[in-house]
Amino acid sequence: MKLEKSKLKGNKTIQISGSKSISNRLLILESLFSSIKIGNLSNSQDTQLLKKALSENSEIVDIHHAGTAMRFLTSYYSIQEEKTTILTGSGRMKERPIKNLVAALQNLGVQIEYLENEGFPPLKITGRKITETKVDVPANISSQFITSLLLIAGKLENGLEINLVGEVTSRSYIEMTLDILTKFGIKNSFVGNTIKVESTINHQLPTINYEVESDWSSASYFYSFAALGRKTIHLKSFYHESTQGDSAIADIYETFFGIKTIFTEDEHKLTLQPIENFQFPEKIILDMNNCPDIAQTLCVTAAALKIPFEISGLDTLRVKETDRLLALFNELQKLGAETEITDSTIKSISFNEPQDNISIKTYQDHRMAMSFAPFCLIKELNIEDENVVEKSYPMFWEDLKILLEK
Repeated sequence: MKLEKSKLKGNKTIQISGSKSISNRLLILESLFSSIKIGNLSNSQDTQLLKKALSENSEIVDIHHAGTAMRFLTSYYSIQEEKTTILTGSGRMKERPIKNLVAALQNLGVQIEYLENEGFPPLKITGRKITETKVDVPANISSQFITSLLLIAGKLENGLEINLVGEVTSRSYIEMTLDILTKFGIKNSFVGNTIKVESTINHQLPTINYEVESDWSSASYFYSFAALGRKTIHLKSFYHESTQGDSAIADIYETFFGIKTIFTEDEHKLTLQPIENFQFPEKIILDMNNCPDIAQTLCVTAAALKIPFEISGLDTLRVKETDRLLALFNELQKLGAETEITDSTIKSISFNEPQDNISIKTYQDHRMAMSFAPFCLIKELNIEDENVVEKSYPMFWEDLKILLEK
């Protein structure tokens, strides 16, 4: 995908599909409880793969690159009594660790076998009735492991108590899950490092119509466009009191890049409005432990504006669709940004002129493609394997046509 050097049109409106994170949670709950009707479901490839898996009765389920589906379905199939499922995925999926989630389910009495490499998919899961009530889980693992357990907890005979051992990572995503459970009528609590979810076996849940809020992760790319192009952009459908952790983008971009977010409640609309004469900071120092998925976007924006940055709390980026820290290190060099990375941080070292004939590798990672796209406001660039955006935002390139002009 060649992106010519472009200018940003002002006052254009983009309708973003429903949040992938919320949609995937709701699909599992819909399948377990049948008391929900979902509106504005995400059109992402991940969500469609999960929906397909839940609608079929196959013994072998291949979820390709869909990491969320892999994690959520591991717990889901664990409570399908007497049913054996082989859960597999792409080559990269077979490199993504799942040991902590499997160990937690095994401690609850589920029979799960690794079919190839210990600690990694594919898995052979034999569902059973879980009666155990407590499990310890490392607190610094992916929040999706914890959410996977929470989504099935209300269906267990005695509910579930999860003790998070250590410092919690991505707390906002756990709280999003608990908020959804509460809306369903599934009672829960999160006190200190202990999460409790009550069983629903003995009471009927109300039927709910759930309209999925648009995806804040997808919105982040437009914050980057607004920051670099200094023009107003409107986004629909978003809520002021969002439970999505990536809604932190609003405060981050106002603080560091002068993009004010204005909510229009009756239209569920965001207006991204550049602050006139904004003074950019001398340096960005930020812990993104609660919103690691928007770190790539921020790094590209800062690199484009040549603002030094030091971002921490990125432990989980090493085991995403690709090693995102290494990918950022490699590709930011092409924009003229030299960086230094550790297992959980990225820090800018110096800024030089961007390379000529920039071609950004995406590493089968949708966020690499979309986070680097706003750099076309600075210089022409090529995005390799542009179809990776289908994983979370299939309409991304079409929506850019609304915003950009030569």
